[in-house]
Amino acid sequence: MISSQSSALLSAHITVRYGSKPPVLRDAALEVRSGEIVGLIGQSGSGKSTLALAILGLLERRRAEIEGSIQFEGHDLLALREQEMRQLRGAKIALVLQSPLSSLNPALKIRTQFKEAWHAHARGSKAECDRAIRAALDAVTLPSNDEFLRKIPSQMSVGQAQRVLIAMAVMHRPALLLADEATSALDVITQSEILALFRDLNRNYGMAILYISHDLPSVAGLCDRVSILHQGEIVESGATRSVLLNPQHEYTQRLMAAVPKFLDPSAVAKAASV
Repeated sequence: MISSQSSALLSAHITVRYGSKPPVLRDAALEVRSGEIVGLIGQSGSGKSTLALAILGLLERRRAEIEGSIQFEGHDLLALREQEMRQLRGAKIALVLQSPLSSLNPALKIRTQFKEAWHAHARGSKAECDRAIRAALDAVTLPSNDEFLRKIPSQMSVGQAQRVLIAMAVMHRPALLLADEATSALDVITQSEILALFRDLNRNYGMAILYISHDLPSVAGLCDRVSILHQGEIVESGATRSVLLNPQHEYTQRLMAAVPKFLDPSAVAKAASV
């Protein structure tokens, strides 16, 4: 867990709309401090992925109108040119999505995909590239031998493929990792392993993580703080344990009441203190 005195790494306050339609995000305010894990909870269609894409500067391709600011390491990302954003994506801010087998190129060997990820932000010899690839695989407890690197995605399990995606994302030791429903496609055991991996990356490298999910138990067990997104608005934010044990907003109260009966809502909230 991090100190409450930690500085803000990311501070976003934005409205996003498409044409004359109602805003997808309305004055949504989110903060991620250096070295912490923040959970962003919301049901499907609430605007979670839109917020992640806005941080990465990928909404203009969808003809979205964005108002406000997204401050990252002292710079307003909305004011940067595309070339400047490309330098940040993958190097300073990385993304892990929920469907690893569709995120990886099915025709390319894993080694080739790692090489492309490394060369996007680094220059050096083949030996330096190989060392970076093996270090990234070691960080996510995957084999780094030639046999594994010769595989294509279809020759791996979903859990292995997700670890490969995470390894590519952390190759350049980004300051912020966006995990957008990164455990949704996994079975319970593999999900637990990936959550433990995120926790290790946070502790070992000081990497801040924005963990986007609709799964309350995983958020409770992983995150330092949590923000609740409802119909495009952040309706409640705070320490995870405090928000889940004593929800103030009506929507957060409904979320906690919707926890399956075989899971005690108070136990889910108390998991945040582990």
